[in-house]
Amino acid sequence: MKKLCIFCGARPNFIKVAPIIRVINRLSEENSSHKVSYSLVYAGSENDPTLEDQLFDNLSIRRPDVYLGVECENLNELTGQVMSKFEKYLQENPSDVVIVVDDLASTMAAAIVTKKQAITLAHIAAGTRSFDITMPKEINRLVIDGLSDILFTAGFSNNSIANKEGAELSKVYMVGNILIDNIRYDRERIESMRLSDIDELAGLPLKEGNYLVFTLNRKALLADQDNLERMLHVLSETAGDMPIIAPLRESAVQVIMALSLKKNIKLHNLHIVKPLGYLEFAYLTAHAKGIITDSGNVAEEATFNGVPCITLNSYTEHIETAKVGSNVLVGEDPELLRSALADMVSGTWKKCGVPERWDGRSAERVIQILLERH
Repeated sequence: MKKLCIFCGARPNFIKVAPIIRVINRLSEENSSHKVSYSLVYAGSENDPTLEDQLFDNLSIRRPDVYLGVECENLNELTGQVMSKFEKYLQENPSDVVIVVDDLASTMAAAIVTKKQAITLAHIAAGTRSFDITMPKEINRLVIDGLSDILFTAGFSNNSIANKEGAELSKVYMVGNILIDNIRYDRERIESMRLSDIDELAGLPLKEGNYLVFTLNRKALLADQDNLERMLHVLSETAGDMPIIAPLRESAVQVIMALSLKKNIKLHNLHIVKPLGYLEFAYLTAHAKGIITDSGNVAEEATFNGVPCITLNSYTEHIETAKVGSNVLVGEDPELLRSALADMVSGTWKKCGVPERWDGRSAERVIQILLERH
């Protein structure tokens, strides 16, 4: 029996590990000769408001088995607390492999502890880089990849980065984008929905393929309020009469509302709604005219769905979304946003495709590799 510990540091991590958990569950149900058990560990607390029951129901996985209960804003303090509590967990719960995802401070802490306990470390979404060492997440990525025994990447560019930084070829596996597994798995449930089924959109004049979706989370964008004001003007003006649906968290809402009062911004077509459930958001974005976002995950799903996407960033962790897929990078430049948005609204977007191995079978490859190596 192979014992896996799957570590999650924040809500988005659960979306990326869910396909792995479903594969493990399927193997158990099939009474496979390859027996695998897992424990799902969360860095935060059980009453974390971002972990609604609906999320786990939509992903068809159970809630975490263990909550470390770490809650603090300071990243160095958080790192120390996670290291202390996760070390105790591993000492009391022997594991063959620890699986970590992405690039959070808590993920880096778990990676360090795993290697100090001489346990095999596997990193999902390895080889992602911004090449900006002033970003805390970039430091986390370097540490996690440097410590990992197995690096699971989403594309050739990520493989190249890992290899150039010294990772042995035998450690690096291009398994594809694991986010896509969820879209494949939930396709029937997503396609059975309608806009009228989403309570938060009640009363809005929406038609499939005739609205835009806008998301905003990056602290750097929210902090530069003068530039954000310019970008919001461009967004509202260039969209014309097309509705812009913005499922935003409270921090972003407060900034936008403060700007609208202080600067008297007229955003006639911007409709701010509460954050949507996983399946609801997947449906909303899959049937949009286009998406404007600062989220790499949203851009990746847009690429798979063939929906035009503008990313408010100068880089992307998965360059395939821009080279092959439907993504266009505009940084934080209002005029680049204006040009790209005009193409989006007019329907003159570039030709795009789906990157290699974004086929919904990434989790199967991950488990197969883990079983073969261990």
